[in-house]
Amino acid sequence: MKHFLKSIQRFLIDRPLRPGILIKNRYKIDRVLGMGSYGITYLAKDQKFETQVVVKQLRKTKQKLEQGRRAFEYEKKILARINHPQVPRLLDVEESSAGFFIIMDYINGKTFEDLIFDHHYKYKEKDVVQILLQVIEVIQSLHHEGIVHRDLRIPNILKVGDVIYIIDFGLARFIGDDEQVEGLVTEQQYMRRTTVQSDVYALGHFALFLLYSDYKPTSRKEKSWEEELLLSSELTAIIRKMLQTDDFYKDIMQLKGDLQFLVDKNMKSLNW
Repeated sequence: MKHFLKSIQRFLIDRPLRPGILIKNRYKIDRVLGMGSYGITYLAKDQKFETQVVVKQLRKTKQKLEQGRRAFEYEKKILARINHPQVPRLLDVEESSAGFFIIMDYINGKTFEDLIFDHHYKYKEKDVVQILLQVIEVIQSLHHEGIVHRDLRIPNILKVGDVIYIIDFGLARFIGDDEQVEGLVTEQQYMRRTTVQSDVYALGHFALFLLYSDYKPTSRKEKSWEEELLLSSELTAIIRKMLQTDDFYKDIMQLKGDLQFLVDKNMKSLNW
C-alpha cells in the first residue's frame, strides 16, 4: 500500500510539462522525448534563435533528494567541460522555484535502438567493428578530459548520416570519483565504476546488441553468445576482453589498437 501511494504521489508531482510552457521565458516546450528515473527530456524551441533544443528537467521528487541534486550538478559540470562536435553542447541552465533544467543542443538523428528495432537494420561483424572505432574516437576524447560516460547503450549512441553522436550524460562521472556500487548486480557494478573500464565493458554489450541484430536462432536450446554468433576468433577474443571474461583493457586505446589491427588484417586478405 505504501509503495502504491508513493507511485501515485510521484505521478502527480512528476507529471511532464505541458506543450507551450516557457522555461526562462525563452525555451518553449514542444513534446516529451523521453522519461528516465531522474529526468524528463523535452524537445523545445529556443525563441531567441528560432532553433530546436533539448530541455532536460530533473524530476521534482528528485530535487528534494541530495542524490538527485548531486546527479544534476554532475551532468551540468560535465557537459560544461566537454567541447566535442559529436556531443551535445550545454547551452543554458535554470535552477529556480520553477525547477531544475539543463538546456542543450538537439541532435536530430536515429539511435541504434531506433535503427535496430524500428528500422530493422542488420549489422555484420565488419559493420560493428567500424562502428566501434567511430564511437571510440568520441569516447577517447571524453577519457582525455577525465570523464567516463557509464551509460553507453543503444539508446544513447546515435547516427546523423555517417556521423556518430554520444548523448545522455546523466550517469557520467569524473574518473576516480567516489561512487557507491555495492548492492548492484555484477553487470551494473562493471557499468557504474568510475574507471575507463566501465565504458569499455559497456561497449562490449553495445557490440553484442548490434551483432545480434543479424542473428537467426537455429535451436531452442539456450547458448552463450560465443556459440550463437558466428564471429571470427579475433573479434570473439576482443569482446571477451571488453567484457573482462579473461583479461581486460587498461584503456580505450588498447581496444582501438586491436580493432584497427583486425580491420587492417581483413582488408589485406580481402575478407572484408
